[in-house]
Amino acid sequence: MDKTAFNVHTFEEADDTMQDYSNHTFRERLHIYWHLTSIAYKFDLDNPPKMDKTVFSMKKHQG
Repeated sequence: MDKTAFNVHTFEEADDTMQDYSNHTFRERLHIYWHLTSIAYKFDLDNPPKMDKTVFSMKKHQG
């Protein structure tokens, strides 16, 4: 684990660096969320990964 990737902050310092998204519209927050997700999972926003639908199956309930 790379311990140099993080810095120790006081609660006040951490709160000052946290951005407040409540004044953004829902669409803007959704775009920010999608952008951060693409960074975390390392995929291109213009070419997101496809869901593998072969993993799941459905059966009719025998009642």
